[in-house]
Amino acid sequence: MSCPYSYFQTLAYSLPSPVHIPKSLVSPILTSISPLSSGKVGAPVYWTIVLKPVVKRSLGVRASKSDDTGTEKWLKWIPNGALAADKILRSIAGATASPISQFISSPVTFLHSVDPRIKLIWLLALVVLPARSNITIRFGLVIFLAFLSIWILPTELWKDQLGRVSILSGILFVMLGLGADGVPSLIQSRTPPPGMMGLPELPASVGGYSYLIAKLGPLTFTRKGLSIASTSACLTFVVFQSASLCLTTTAPEQLAFAIRWFMLPLGYFGVPVAEITLTLLLSLRFVSLVFDEVRNVALGIVSRRINWQMLTTMETVDVFFTYLRRIFKNIFSHAEQISQAMIVRGFRGDSSSHKLYFLSNSSSRMANILSLLCLIGVISASVFFDKVII
Repeated sequence: MSCPYSYFQTLAYSLPSPVHIPKSLVSPILTSISPLSSGKVGAPVYWTIVLKPVVKRSLGVRASKSDDTGTEKWLKWIPNGALAADKILRSIAGATASPISQFISSPVTFLHSVDPRIKLIWLLALVVLPARSNITIRFGLVIFLAFLSIWILPTELWKDQLGRVSILSGILFVMLGLGADGVPSLIQSRTPPPGMMGLPELPASVGGYSYLIAKLGPLTFTRKGLSIASTSACLTFVVFQSASLCLTTTAPEQLAFAIRWFMLPLGYFGVPVAEITLTLLLSLRFVSLVFDEVRNVALGIVSRRINWQMLTTMETVDVFFTYLRRIFKNIFSHAEQISQAMIVRGFRGDSSSHKLYFLSNSSSRMANILSLLCLIGVISASVFFDKVII
């Protein structure tokens, strides 16, 4: 049997956009089908297919700065202010502007006239005393170094250094004081009380001794926490501030001379004293170059006045990575220049064959005697508080 009707397949594609972008095949949306016939028997029938154009729909999300009550919600979560990239770079440039642990030649103070070997003895004593002495000596050393820094260092410098070291020591004191013995132990003693074993009860404390000092909710501040927190915080403050005072009032050549003087006996056991001394001298000289490069590159980025709001997150991260790469590139360039200058001046790697000139005659006899007397007094006070009072 013959059929007068025929069919065909149709495919519809979306119209190309003005900017040519490859698009996937979409299915047509069939709206209506109507036959077209001439009315004659046996004549072919044509179908008219009306297709609806494909409309690309997009979802848009809008957010307002405030709700009906006028209270800002999402705006306060945007990283701005202190977390902005421009302010981070400005803070880096401002932090490295002051000489951190660098020698300050003027004004000449009492510590400038002390022999560098006595300063190293002081540093060793200030490291040992906070860890081995009474809590009174620990806080006494902190107060002593604070007043000495205010007296010796310039105003802008001691404000900057004491502020940062005090914040670090305060954070350590709070964390260790509440965390060392703050959470009660889950393990309880299974020993029965003395009354059940026929033993007399322990007498109560006459002086009102209490192991618990303060209680803050679930956390407790005990005598054990006070001892650990005071030791760690005072040791951190004393080590950082004493090292800063020593480096600020002592030239690198003087420090190298003092360390070489103490290490001379080790030369008989094969210790390369000359190489260690030269390495220390170059390191102390190189520290200032590192801070200068960090500050100069940060100022270079800030001076270009980058519109950080127009940058995406990845572009901001890329700027900071470029900042770090530039710092290391400049530091390595300075190191290469220093090595070339030493080679031109005749250095061939043997430190013992070259003469190193140290500034060893810049101390005062009276200043040395007073510093030794103060050191003996501090050690005697520490022994007195440990043996007599406690």
